[in-house]
Amino acid sequence: MDIELNNITIKELVKNYQDNQEAGVVGYGGKLNIRPPYQREFVYSDKQREAVIDTVTKDFPLNTMYWAVASDGFEIIDGQQRTVSICQYVDGVFSYKDRYFHNLQQDEKDNILNYKLTVYQCQGTDSEKLDWFRTINIAGEKLTDQELRNAVYAGSWTADAKRYFSKTQCAAWQLADKYMTGSPIRQDYLETAISWMNDGEIEGYMAEHQHDKNANPLWLYFQAVISWVKATFPKYRKEMKGIAWGTFYNMHKDDNLDPATLEAESTRLMADDEVTKKKGIYEYLLTGNEKHLSIRTFTDSNKRTLYERQKGICPACKEQFDIGQMEADHITPWSQGGKTELDNGQMLCRDCNRRKSDK
Repeated sequence: MDIELNNITIKELVKNYQDNQEAGVVGYGGKLNIRPPYQREFVYSDKQREAVIDTVTKDFPLNTMYWAVASDGFEIIDGQQRTVSICQYVDGVFSYKDRYFHNLQQDEKDNILNYKLTVYQCQGTDSEKLDWFRTINIAGEKLTDQELRNAVYAGSWTADAKRYFSKTQCAAWQLADKYMTGSPIRQDYLETAISWMNDGEIEGYMAEHQHDKNANPLWLYFQAVISWVKATFPKYRKEMKGIAWGTFYNMHKDDNLDPATLEAESTRLMADDEVTKKKGIYEYLLTGNEKHLSIRTFTDSNKRTLYERQKGICPACKEQFDIGQMEADHITPWSQGGKTELDNGQMLCRDCNRRKSDK
């Protein structure tokens, strides 16, 4: 890979700066692609971008930037966040110390516009540029796994998928923000949707569909998942956020589920003090597995009380054991209305407790 060092002034950088959202971001007289496929959406906070301007106004050096030589100009390998911060400030998008760029005196503007950026211009193949990007990336904000996947599998499918899943207030966010965790612009929504649709095999799916004209099947699938959730559990609760709904949709979309019955059970379980993991209620209702509820267990103090009461004797096999060889057990299981109380507790030896659990 050939690398050449150059000094670029901010005046040169911001010439013909345009942010066309999904159509891309360009600068440097239209010759610099500021957001190529392997770059993330803009994620700097107000504090971070103001720190960039503070560095420039004080004439302190900014970290080195890297541009790749392309057929029609250049594209940023590293330095997108700093570049956009500078261009946005000069373009009047935000103020620094309560002053926009157009509020500055001419000498102050000139000092900023004449500031020299240290830029390495690199020439090589696409794979070399991506490898270089992984190596040098990044001063501050590390790429997520999905951002790197977007780079490796850049193409028509990824570009269209990002339209649905990777923009601020994108369609997926508007539809399912209450049910999702993470950030669209950090690619969490896209990663989750692909994982749901292809049983966790994200790279395989992206490789297969890299050059598809659009991502309509993924978007239609995602809509189907959220519609199923809303129809199956029509009353929203905060515990529904961040559940692997796509996985449950894949397994239970054809089940004959009654929303009224599920809601009645949800209400009962939400009010049950024995259920310590309320988020697990939904998976329990779909699978019947109590482990998702994290039913309240006996404390160490409870166990000692029960052990001393029994004098170390297992009531099932009548043998005597050290306390470390025994486990606390609900005489009447939670599923049959039993509570985690001393009157409903006993200490069983491990073998007897396992046998009881297997019944």
